[in-house]
Parts: sequence; C-alpha cells; structure tokens
Amino acid sequence: MQHQQDGRIHKLAGETMGTNWSLSVVNAGFQTLEPVHALVQAVLDEVIAQMSNWEPGSVISRFNASSPGSRTALPAEFAAVLGAAMHWAERSGGALDPTMGALVSLWGFGPRAQPLTPHTGDRPPDDAVLCLLGQSGYGQLPWRPGQPWLEQPGSLQLDLCGIAKGFAVDWVVQRLRQEGWASGLFEIGGELRGWGERPDGRPWRIQLGSGGVDAPMAVALRDGALATSGDYWHHFFSDGKRYSHTIDPRTGSPIEHGLASVTVHHDECMHADALATVLTVMGAKEGMEFARSNDIAAVFREHPPLQDHACGGLGQSCAGALLSPAWKARFAT
Repeated sequence: MQHQQDGRIHKLAGETMGTNWSLSVVNAGFQTLEPVHALVQAVLDEVIAQMSNWEPGSVISRFNASSPGSRTALPAEFAAVLGAAMHWAERSGGALDPTMGALVSLWGFGPRAQPLTPHTGDRPPDDAVLCLLGQSGYGQLPWRPGQPWLEQPGSLQLDLCGIAKGFAVDWVVQRLRQEGWASGLFEIGGELRGWGERPDGRPWRIQLGSGGVDAPMAVALRDGALATSGDYWHHFFSDGKRYSHTIDPRTGSPIEHGLASVTVHHDECMHADALATVLTVMGAKEGMEFARSNDIAAVFREHPPLQDHACGGLGQSCAGALLSPAWKARFAT
C-alpha cells in the first residue's frame, strides 16, 4: 500500500493468523482509535476461534477430531465460509477443496509451532499421498447450504486457509462500516479490502508486489477487494526440487507449473481469496481460460518473466504480468 502522508488518515496494526494486519481509516475528527483496535482484534479472534486449524478448541479442529457420524454445530460465519468454499470447489472442478487438511499436513504445510519460519521437509511417499487423497474430497462432505451443523463422514479433515483470511477482511470491514467509519483500507497478510475514498477524493492506491519476480504494479481502489495467492515464502526443497505450499486437490501434490502468484479483484475478499487459490492451482493457461469464462479480474505472474507467447496468446503480457480481460476492463486507467 502506498499513499502520500495525510494527517486525516490514521493507522493501526497488529498480528493474527500467523501474519500481520493493518488498517488505514479516514479520521478527520481525530477520534480515539482504541475502540477500533479492540473491535478489529475481537473479530479476528472470533475467526480464529471458528476456523483455525492451529487452535485445538476451534470449531474446525473439533470437527476434524470428531468421530464418524457425529455432528458439529456451525456458527453462521463458519457456515458462510464453508458454503463459499464448496461453491468454488464445485465450480472449479475441485481446484479448491476445503477437505484437504490431511494432505496439507502430510506435505508439512499444516499447523506448525513457528508458522513464519521457512519450511523444511521431505517429499512424502506416493502411496501415503494416494491413500489420503482417496479419503478426502469435497464430494464426501455431507453439506447443504443453510445447514447449521456438519456431520463427520469419517476422518475428513477440513482446511479453510484458502478462504478464511479473506472472510476475516470482509467481516472486519463490515463491522467498521456499521460503526460509522466511511472510508478505509484493511489488510491481512496481503489480502485487502478498501471502501470509500481518501480525504482528497482520490481512490486508495495499492501496489501489488511481485516478490522479486518482476516489476510491481499499482492500481486504484475505491470499493472492492484484492487477494493474492503465491509461494514466495511457503515452500520447501527436497532432493533439489522446489515444492510449493499450494496443494492441487485433484492430484494431492503441490503445484508444479511455475506460477509465482495470482492476484484477483472481487467485491468481496472472501471470494477474491478463494479465486486466487483456484487460479493458482490451475496455472496460467487453464486459469486464464477459467478467468475468461467466469469474468474474473486476475493478474498472473510466473517465476521466470512471462513472455508474450505464454498461454497461447490467451492474455496480454504487461511488465511480466498476464492480465485477464476483466482485469484490464476494471483497471483500464
């Protein structure tokens, strides 16, 4: 995030979900921000209490540890996130799947004591991957929209990390707007949502970093969300091969197509977060086709500079980035 200094824009920051959060709000009346900080932290703590695999007493951890046939009551927020994840799982043919918790842990990307330290590990045996893949899959989850409980079919492990952080951004912004904050920008670990505009009437200006892959890109944002999925930090090397933290639910193994990151714009950060994961799993070629057919505003970046001929001419190369038609239309200026 980049913007000129303005005394009416006030900032707060904190930690959550193994990363950092930051808030910029237009505070022309110079109100005290202690209640705002408390509100933000309370919302984030509630998301963790419901959806964090790192918390043994969370709703998701209790479901994962439950016996076959038992039911876990779902808070409305959890149900909304799970419903969105199941929607995109079905729409994408399983490129996003909230039931991959066991495989994520098998590859070493599950809960860890030090989540911000670099990953180290070895490739698990193929038979172990195939075994867990056969025991997982969103089609095995007995779920219906509006259902206030979830039945454990048998050792199914949920993981909402590909969507929960985006939902947390949305929920915080919703609560802030309810409290009368008319303009601001809230971010958790790279997932962000803006509303309203700066005091001078200009939109928020967001710089999309590329983790050193190539030149950054700046966009103007008044209302809407941006989410990025990438493997700049979460990966490990085994026998000289780089393994991304992004698991392809269709194969049970990390993606191998060399896509460094995908950034998606959507009205809601929850959906932007989910779609960034979907497109990352699909890769540049399949992902661009999916973005085209579903009118998704997305930017694809690969580890080597993306060339004009990449993806068979499906998109336009711009400073190493492949832009979907919806992205070019949304951020034409």
